Amino acid sequence: MPATPAWPPKSAPRLFVDNPLAEGAPVRVEGNQAHYLAKVMRVSPGDTVILCDDETGEWATEVVEAAKRHVTLEPKQHLRPREEVPDFWLCAALLKKDRFDMVLEKATELGVARIQPVVTSRCVADKLNPERARTIVTEAAEQCARTALPEVEEPLKLAALLKDWPEDRILFFADEEGGEAAADAFCYAAEPAALLIGPEGGFDDVERSAIRAHPSARPVSLGPRILRGETAALAGIAVWMAEAGDWIGDEE
Repeated sequence: MPATPAWPPKSAPRLFVDNPLAEGAPVRVEGNQAHYLAKVMRVSPGDTVILCDDETGEWATEVVEAAKRHVTLEPKQHLRPREEVPDFWLCAALLKKDRFDMVLEKATELGVARIQPVVTSRCVADKLNPERARTIVTEAAEQCARTALPEVEEPLKLAALLKDWPEDRILFFADEEGGEAAADAFCYAAEPAALLIGPEGGFDDVERSAIRAHPSARPVSLGPRILRGETAALAGIAVWMAEAGDWIGDEE
């Protein structure tokens, strides 16, 4: 006797939607999402689509209607609640567009709670397209089966970031001139925390002095080599997640 196929199927498309989901409450998607479902994935009534709403979590839904300009789905089963995310922020200096796109995408995949773009004296950019940034992090979250989206903030100048920094949050400063080994510093750190990464040319002397003088700042080293901004950001997040984040598993 053939085995009963798993439900929902692992191949089901995944999407984030803006409105909260509830069992039996129809959801209508339009625009690019409708095009993706109807034209790319070619869904039809009865097919399964996984939806997340960044609030209640993950749902298996059934396609009710697949029209040219919209797709209507009905939530059938709540699969997972919204994931618990370590209270860890990435404060990354803006880079060239393609490189900062990578930071947004991979930081989302690695599980940060918030991404704060920072403007410094050596940044090659000082603006971020918020719609583009949201699209990048949403697609990354869909791809890696996250049920929570990171917050992406408007860019802040470094001075403003330091001025309004919350007193209870450690600010790990990835300083190419040296500091405590990141793995050691992160191992004994408690949430909430953040990691500050500089631009392609690094921080200038005035900026470095201001960061080091801040009471919440702790300079750390990401190793003996000078890393590109995007490499430093992703390496730092990975080390944090391994030493203090959600890669370490539940304690016995």
